[in-house]
Amino acid sequence: MQKLRRGMACPIHEACILLLLILGLVTPAAINHEDYPADEGDQTSSNDNLIFDDYRGKGCVDDSGFVYKLGERFFPGHSNCPCVCTEDGPVCDQPECPKIHPKCTKVEHNGCCPECKEVKNFCEYHGKNYKILEEFKPSPCEWCRCEPSNEVHCVVADCAVPECVNPVYEPEQCCPVCKNGPNCFAGTTIIPAGIEVKVDECNICHCHNGDWWKPAQCSKRECHDGSDSK
Repeated sequence: MQKLRRGMACPIHEACILLLLILGLVTPAAINHEDYPADEGDQTSSNDNLIFDDYRGKGCVDDSGFVYKLGERFFPGHSNCPCVCTEDGPVCDQPECPKIHPKCTKVEHNGCCPECKEVKNFCEYHGKNYKILEEFKPSPCEWCRCEPSNEVHCVVADCAVPECVNPVYEPEQCCPVCKNGPNCFAGTTIIPAGIEVKVDECNICHCHNGDWWKPAQCSKRECHDGSDSK
């Protein structure tokens, strides 16, 4: 019986050695950490460097990152109006700013409300500036005035039809003038108005009264050998 027990003890000893060898092969590196999720506390602790300070109820932060205490007045970077730091955040003044004059040419934004520093008080016409109510003549036939509305109103002269067929335009004068008086055409010849003119050996012509642009009225007489027949 004693020999039998010794013979049976050998297989049990070999099995123990084999089990120890298997356990020795299992190392901490073989354990997959993905199978064991970390606690909530462990996850948040790894991201502590990404959490910014919370100033709610403690102060206010402007656009540049400067912190103001509760009750302190400051001007945030996006506004020229003052703000007061409260527990609910900055409370800024929103005043009713006066309207900017429509003819304002220079506006400043240094304060809470924009201010007009220069109002247009002139008219611009063809590249030139004119004072309010100033009258001027940009051309001989135009009469203009700079209105208080900064607009230029002009009147163009209406010239009458000249009483001649050869009017002349004088410098600095709007309408043409008949330097030789009224006249009209008799063929290609210009004859004065008001008299009968013998334009050739056989024709006597005169101008229409008031219709200077019409050809002259002519009467033909009998001609013999180049001389008038009476």
